[in-house]
Formats: sequence, C-alpha cells, structure tokens
Amino acid sequence: MTSETIDAFHRGRFHLVQPKGRGHRAGMDAMLLASLVADDQPCRVADLGAGAGAAGFAVAARLEKAEVTLFEYASEMVDFARRSIALPENTHLADRLTVRRADVTLRAGARAEAGLIDDHFDHVIMNPPYNDAGDRKTPDALKAQAHAMTDDLFEHWIRTAGAILAPGGQISLIARPQSVADIISACGRRFGGMEITLICPRQGENAVRMLVTAIKGSRARLTFRAPLIMHEEDSHAFSAVVDDLNNGRAAYRRNHKTVRSSG
Repeated sequence: MTSETIDAFHRGRFHLVQPKGRGHRAGMDAMLLASLVADDQPCRVADLGAGAGAAGFAVAARLEKAEVTLFEYASEMVDFARRSIALPENTHLADRLTVRRADVTLRAGARAEAGLIDDHFDHVIMNPPYNDAGDRKTPDALKAQAHAMTDDLFEHWIRTAGAILAPGGQISLIARPQSVADIISACGRRFGGMEITLICPRQGENAVRMLVTAIKGSRARLTFRAPLIMHEEDSHAFSAVVDDLNNGRAAYRRNHKTVRSSG
C-alpha cells in the first residue's frame, strides 16, 4: 500500500509529499497560518515545527520576495519537506526554500549552529503541538510527536522566536483558544501589538482555533479582532474570505500595519 501522497495546495500552485494514514497531514490550519504573513518587501521567514512544510510553502507561493527556512525536528518529516522541494511541480519555489533539522527549543550557541540565528528573520510562523495532557493519546508515534504539548511549550518556542526575529519582526501563530493565557504570558515584554482573532465554525458557535500576531519590541496594546467565521449558516462551504485565505489569494493583514526597515 502507498505510504505517502503528493497533494496539491493553493489550487495547484505548490505540492507536498506527505505521509498517508499516519503522522500529521497539513490542512486549513497551515494555510491560515501562512496567510498571516503580509509583506511586500523581500523578507526572511522561519517556519518553526514545519512538518512537511505546508505553511512555509504557502508563504513562498504567495509572496515572490520571501525566502523561507523550514525548521523541523522529526527526521522523517524533514525528509518529506526536502522531497517536496525537489518535486518538479515546485521548481518555481525551490531556490527560496531551505530545510533545516533543528530543535526549536535550543538556546544560545546551539541554537545558532542549528541555523536559528539571532536577529535574522523578518517573520516567524508556528503551529505548535496543541494536544494537552487530558487529550486521548494517538497510537501513531509520528503524529503524537507533532501534536503533544508540554507545559512550557509556548515559553520555549516564543523565546526562540523572540531571539531570531529582527527588531520590528512579526511572530504569527495558530493555536487553540485555551492556550491564550500561555501565549500572552510567553510573549511578555518580548512582543507587543498583539492581535488575536478567534476562528469560529459558524456564527454563534464557539471558537475552535485562534490566530495570533505580535511585533518584536512593540509597546502597543493587545487587540481582539472580530471573529473569523469559517462557514456560512447551514453550509459546509467556506466563506468567501476564508476560501481566499485558504487558497493563497489573499493575506490576513494586521489591523495596525508595522513598517520595518528593509535589508
């Protein structure tokens, strides 16, 4: 039986090699995360915990001036990402995508040796593991590694983001709403101007995810934005706005634009 698939995203603008029937397979979360990067200048983007690279690929496919580095610890997922870059369908993106095997919780010199260089990136995106201790465990070891959360996960990941982002750089992440306190705490004085958007399946239903952006070194206050509604009432089709974000036709721009220095 086939143990992997080649899947098209953004209506065929890029393709990914992904595990079949095991591991983490990319979907809407990765596409919404990628939509948070809205930058018309040449920029360096780090995708932490990239998996097969869906979010990073989506950024590169939409932003022709973006150079994206995919950081992933699981060797098997690193191999999927590298093979995805080598696909003929991705030739137009290949020279702007790099894969590095790295533990994103490393510190200081070890972090730099892994390619996580201080003050280097303009954007950091992340879709951290989101299952907490009370969730049912999956027997799939590869998926468990991608989904298992530790108590201090956000502190470690956001600490790294704060180190490798240039001043004025943007952190973007997607997570469960239940993690909002941990994320705000981890951002601390590292980031300001935080904007949080709850993602609701339908009008009147509880949020299932949230989008978060913040700016390194900003002192602006936190903003809760209007919720993003996935589906129209009594329909399984995505709303027009969400469909555009999912297929790379639009970015989900911050309310408060931040002007960073180029170079």
